[in-house]
Amino acid sequence: MSLIDDLRQRGLVAQASDESGLARHLAEGSRRVYCGFDPTADSLHIGNLVPLLTLRRFQLFGHAPILLLGGATGMIGDPSGRSDERNLNDQAVVDGWMERIRSQVEHFVDFEGNSAATMVNNLQWTRNLDVMTFLRNVGKHFSVNAMIQRESVKNRLDREGAGISFTEFSYMLLQSNDFVELFQRHDCTVQIGGNDQWGNIVSGVDLIRRRLGGEAYALTLPLVTKADGTKFGKTAAGAVWLDPARKSPYGFFQFWMNTADADVVHYLKTFTFLSFEEIEALGGEVSEHPERREAQKRLATEVTRLVHGADALASAERISASLFGGDLAVLEKSDLEQLRLDGMDATDPGGSSFGLLAVMVDCGLAKSRGAARKLVSGGGVRINGVPVSDPGIELDWSDALFGCYYLIRRGKKNWHMLVRETG
Repeated sequence: MSLIDDLRQRGLVAQASDESGLARHLAEGSRRVYCGFDPTADSLHIGNLVPLLTLRRFQLFGHAPILLLGGATGMIGDPSGRSDERNLNDQAVVDGWMERIRSQVEHFVDFEGNSAATMVNNLQWTRNLDVMTFLRNVGKHFSVNAMIQRESVKNRLDREGAGISFTEFSYMLLQSNDFVELFQRHDCTVQIGGNDQWGNIVSGVDLIRRRLGGEAYALTLPLVTKADGTKFGKTAAGAVWLDPARKSPYGFFQFWMNTADADVVHYLKTFTFLSFEEIEALGGEVSEHPERREAQKRLATEVTRLVHGADALASAERISASLFGGDLAVLEKSDLEQLRLDGMDATDPGGSSFGLLAVMVDCGLAKSRGAARKLVSGGGVRINGVPVSDPGIELDWSDALFGCYYLIRRGKKNWHMLVRETG
């Protein structure tokens, strides 16, 4: 199976500038393919996994990926997919974000071997580019009439009262110039990106042809959606980040575990490197035994390992097994910190001791002390996995997990963490 066939079967081809020509180009030898990642926050999110993993797929087929970090374009702001103007950030902020993103993306591809990956920063060739040279070498090849018809610009112009600044309008020229620079410096002939990047990418293809008489190709990837039409990658708490300090490996693992049956096969094709035979078998499990959630478990396992590594996966699995099985003794302190981050509501009750009934009311596990008393007396409450039946129990930190944590469970699914701030 060719790379393009593999991508098509995984649902990873949205548009191509010349699909048959691209297929021949890739079949004729090892090519350099790039994708850009702008530092618009201090972390990438799971939507960025699609192009990252696609670069890895290119590498597995013998092509050399280039990861472009947008130290320059991150200062401007891409209008694609946005209904409003981005805030402009200081150079120091963008630089800091770029370093964080660099550490996130570098382990998705190999930087050694015949198809070794390369990482570049477009600030390298943009920092000292004077405006007259830019306008003469790049701007003269762009028609404003054509630019305003591009989806990313047209949508902004069509929105009443929105419009677009010249700064963001110029983003297309900067990204196109990046493709030219990579074509000249690294013999890069293919650019990939999300389908909202189509206008920017084909503009780069056109600029290479106009300025250099060269041949290059554009390939865009579909924006991932859910079967019910709702947005992918969002939770009640916001975006699902790749940074474990913003989304813990446990919370990340649970996000994938909660994938709907209608979406899980599609996500297995998009976000894992499992064979089509394995994915088909897991799809059969979904149809015949949906209650087992085998496909969701495999999806969560594969993606968590890819993003966070084997140790973080083991921690996520340990936490999941403990919460659903009731054995909290196996949890490590770092596991509890993950739960505190985004897996469980947590409060500091203050003081050195506190009554269970008062705590249950304060943290919302019971509406009143009377209701809390009834729950405890009826055996419906556990503290750190141990059933309690005395409504008058007083808690102190001497019995807490690691001297800092109490996990209170009401019934089977309602949890709250008490945590002592130790400074």
